[in-house]
Amino acid sequence: MADKRRYSFIEKKESKDGLLSTKLALVSLALFIVDVAVSFISGGSAGSFTGAAALTAMLLSVYGFYTGMRSFGEKDVSLLWPVIGSISSGALMLGWFALFLTGLD
Repeated sequence: MADKRRYSFIEKKESKDGLLSTKLALVSLALFIVDVAVSFISGGSAGSFTGAAALTAMLLSVYGFYTGMRSFGEKDVSLLWPVIGSISSGALMLGWFALFLTGLD
């Protein structure tokens, strides 16, 4: 009996919002690493520069999560970058939120 399945080998294009979400997650992660290094070197008294960078990185991760979730609605695109961007931005968003809550003590 013949197999009646049809396979399509058409390349799907990349999701632009998914790529943006992944790039925003990478920028947020880079700012997190820089913030930790500067705070460690200065002994915890880094000043307002690290706070402003942390706030910017937190907002970038929130927007990256939003654009990653929005990119799931695009038609005929590969879902690799939206999945990577949404998960990494969401994890960074939770990490920044937890760091913010520990600073409220």
